[in-house]
Amino acid sequence: MNDAVKGKNIIVTGASRGIGREIARSLAQNGAHVAFTFASSVEKAKELETELTGYGVKAKGYKSNAADFQSAQELIDNVLKDFETIDVLVNNAGITRDNLLMRMTEDHWNEVIETNLKSVFNMTKAVQRTMLKNRKGSIINMSSVVGVKGNAGQANYAASKAGMIGFTKSVALELGSRNIRCNAIAPGFIETEMTDKLDEKTVQGWRDAIPLKRGGQPADVANLVMFLASDLSAYITGQTIHVDGGMLT
Repeated sequence: MNDAVKGKNIIVTGASRGIGREIARSLAQNGAHVAFTFASSVEKAKELETELTGYGVKAKGYKSNAADFQSAQELIDNVLKDFETIDVLVNNAGITRDNLLMRMTEDHWNEVIETNLKSVFNMTKAVQRTMLKNRKGSIINMSSVVGVKGNAGQANYAASKAGMIGFTKSVALELGSRNIRCNAIAPGFIETEMTDKLDEKTVQGWRDAIPLKRGGQPADVANLVMFLASDLSAYITGQTIHVDGGMLT
């Protein structure tokens, strides 16, 4: 067990599956109290809540739409009632609606921008007051290597993740004097239940193109979240850290 996050109250958005679920699990295993959000799957959320409390910490799931400004405000109010304070925010909620630009609909553009980017504004805005009052805090935004280099068929997703990086740098500059840090994580090819559905030959081709010759695991991302959430990273802010096995090297 790593004591670096022990006792911290941490919000993780979009934690019902994949990377978000592993982030919540790793934080709880290492002594953090975890409030997490989910969009629709009540059953999965209950399972996660039960698992996390089994590690001897406080944990609670909240059904919330981070893309809605008022919902984000209400979420923070509810978390404060249950957890008293908030030390760390992990903006992980995100979706894809992939298609070539010529076939991409306005709805698919708006949906991705609102869920991936506007949600980060909503949640950061909502938690800012508490962190300013505490004169400390860490905000961690889950971007992507696609937001750094772009990707055909993902103009909406790339734009949302690139916008997140600009937002991260601006917030770091605004809030740094109050001891509030803001960093972004840019995962590369991370193997989750979503990638398990892909053709193995295609997946192996992606692995072969990565310097470390493997896909990343959700734990690889969760380990970095734990570091950025802890005081071990007290002098790191405004950064975008790649977790990509050297993909963009």
